[in-house]
Amino acid sequence: MRRFLLILALGFAGLGLLGAVVGGVYWTWFLCADDACPSVEQFDEFRPAQPARLYTADGRFLTEVGLERRSVVPLTEIPAHVVQAFIATEDKRFYQHGGIDYPRIVGAIWANVKARGFAEGFSTITMQLARNIFPERLTREKTIIRKLREAKVARAIEQRFPKKRILELYLNQIAFGSGAYGVEAAAQRYFGRSVKELNVAEAAMLAALPKAPSRYNPRRFPDRAIQRRNAVLELMRRQDLLSDADASVAKAFPLRLARASRTSGDVAPYFVEWVRRELTQRFGRRTYEQGLRVITTLDLDLQGAAERALERQLRSIEAGTFGTFPHPTYEQYLARAAIGEAETDRADSPYLQGAFVALDPRTGGVRALVGGRDFDDSKFDRATSALRQPGSTFKPIVYATAVQAGRGADYMLDDAPIEVPQLDGSIWSPKNFDNTYEGPMSMRQALAVSRNVPAVRLAMELGEGSVVEMAKRFGITTPVPPYPSIALGSADVYPLEMIASYSVFANLGWRVPPTPILRVETLDGRRLYEGDPERVQVLSREEAGVMVDLLKGVVNSGSGTAVRRGGFTSPTAGKTGTTNEYSDVWFIGFTTDLVAGVWMGFDQPKRIKDNAQGGTLAAPAWTAFMREVYARKPAPRDWPGPRALADSVPPT
Repeated sequence: MRRFLLILALGFAGLGLLGAVVGGVYWTWFLCADDACPSVEQFDEFRPAQPARLYTADGRFLTEVGLERRSVVPLTEIPAHVVQAFIATEDKRFYQHGGIDYPRIVGAIWANVKARGFAEGFSTITMQLARNIFPERLTREKTIIRKLREAKVARAIEQRFPKKRILELYLNQIAFGSGAYGVEAAAQRYFGRSVKELNVAEAAMLAALPKAPSRYNPRRFPDRAIQRRNAVLELMRRQDLLSDADASVAKAFPLRLARASRTSGDVAPYFVEWVRRELTQRFGRRTYEQGLRVITTLDLDLQGAAERALERQLRSIEAGTFGTFPHPTYEQYLARAAIGEAETDRADSPYLQGAFVALDPRTGGVRALVGGRDFDDSKFDRATSALRQPGSTFKPIVYATAVQAGRGADYMLDDAPIEVPQLDGSIWSPKNFDNTYEGPMSMRQALAVSRNVPAVRLAMELGEGSVVEMAKRFGITTPVPPYPSIALGSADVYPLEMIASYSVFANLGWRVPPTPILRVETLDGRRLYEGDPERVQVLSREEAGVMVDLLKGVVNSGSGTAVRRGGFTSPTAGKTGTTNEYSDVWFIGFTTDLVAGVWMGFDQPKRIKDNAQGGTLAAPAWTAFMREVYARKPAPRDWPGPRALADSVPPT
């Protein structure tokens, strides 16, 4: 009799609790009068946010750019056993309830009373969907008011949409950890395959994750993940979604994860970040939400060659191959960071840095871009954002101004001491790198061996203002003050702009601005943007031809002969660069179909080493890159000679 009374009392108590909950649900309708609950009418137009997907120029997938990595798939492409795994785990009465599972509420309340705290929730799939889609309005705070509002929205969703639509939105919306949202992105991230190719064990592994993605991350905690997966399989067996035999086989299935993809963000990270900035500037939030398809200009083979060439040369410099290197090396920095003795993730890194850019001069398409040695350690992009003195790589702009003004390659300059009065009354006396003077010499000779004094005399003769205007026409956007010292590259420039300016020579007079994007399309294939930079004629073909001839001399017999000594024999031209106190070294060179440039230095400018020269330190990296690139593609053709240039028709 006592047992009967206890059961009766518990029954009445349960009914009372259920009645209170039901009453609370309807009472919540009044709580939503202040617009605290979102309107489900927004579901009509709702589409899960999808990141922009970036591809290389030849169509290879590169990475995704967005707050949530997601690929939306229709429910018809999601296998039944995947759907069943989620229903068994999250909401076994999904097809029976109308958004609120009342028996589950009673069970959850009883479990929480026994635990004297929050031990079990009662969210249905529909309630979870409401919370995930309206996170600003339905927060994750564990309060009864939030749960009741969530239940109200879930009821409204169920009344307006069929179960299939709710399931489709849910399976494409939920988070799985490691940046993956939705079952398709999760399947690709963890198993390297589409969701429609997953077996039962893999489906159960995905269904195991949403409860606590970090806790059950199969890469970090494989034993814990398998245990949770097998619990899901057991739920499926108990609900007759799997036979005993199939459940046993699935529980014994080994955890086979895909290798962590290099497309997760470590391929050309500085280039990807540049593209992200460009997309955000042009498309705003659409970049992160509408699944834009972005065809970039990147060539993965050239990118790899640039990264290898730059890093090998930087390590060689640090190893003392080119003379004593008086600074801590990158490897020493990493060793100190590993034991907590070095400050990491800082804007300026303390080790020797470098940047590399390669582009197609005909289209402006950037084919490779390296903005630093370690993106994880320093995300500052030295290729697109650093302001550095270009040193003697600026001299070709001075000489181009002279050629356009009518001076020929054999025009004579005086390499003799000069004193230039300054505004403050002091005297500036520029010197050559070897502190010697050679007297009269032609422009060809002066540029080939990079004599400073003749360049300064030439800039003053032409008028510094005319050199500044020419720099603008070459694509230099940073301020270039009209002082004689600009002839030696004293004005700060962005490496990307400085390197891209040499496309004027490679193109025989035409400048094409650098761009990282070929085109942008919507999910349905509609074209939103076409990267078609405007071509601007800076020099005539004859004038550019003279400059190409002068810059060939740099490589063949001047300060850039390291290129030839390094074994690159194709038709090429370029210019070395070194700044005061040996704090920056450069080499920018080009063929008829590729312009590339290297910069090396410290983020906080300081002497790299004694007598650091662009021809010694930077040119070998450029040479190694070019040799690797042209080992896989046809050798570049030569430029036409002066007579052929005069008789030819300019390109359109």
